[in-house]
Amino acid sequence: MVRANIELKARCPDPERARARAEALATQWVGLDLQVDTYFSTRAGRLKLRESSRSGAQLVPYLRSDEPSARRSDYQVIPVDDPEGTKTLLTALLGLHAVVRKRREIALVDNVRIHLDRVEGLGDFLELEAVFDGNPAHEKGEHEKVARLANALGIRESDRIESSYEALIRGR
Repeated sequence: MVRANIELKARCPDPERARARAEALATQWVGLDLQVDTYFSTRAGRLKLRESSRSGAQLVPYLRSDEPSARRSDYQVIPVDDPEGTKTLLTALLGLHAVVRKRREIALVDNVRIHLDRVEGLGDFLELEAVFDGNPAHEKGEHEKVARLANALGIRESDRIESSYEALIRGR
């Protein structure tokens, strides 16, 4: 099943302040997730194998444009029983693109996920993801939720980034 979200990513100059604001706004505090995302070379979109301390291993193919505003991402989550074997096979088939290691704290404000990320080699980030059914009729409302939450969290335009962690790692 293909899923969709409206995503916004920004550098986070003051993680403690962002965490306090996220805690105040959250309808649910999910907690800590340690993640390793292995990205593979693709002709279109992105393909990552996520190894998560909370949800195990998952293959996540997705399509998303790179722009600093909130943008739509269409993705799928496929559980993986053998992450090492899958990583070896996909590396041989497609080639390894990048590896992203992060410490992620997760909070929810209804259907919007707040991610407080510390990415190895890159620093601190704040990411918002409004998860929805993908219906284009609902997309505007999800953009509005992300905009309101970005404002409440104090995300400045100048802190917004257009690319993925994978692209930032490769560009270092």
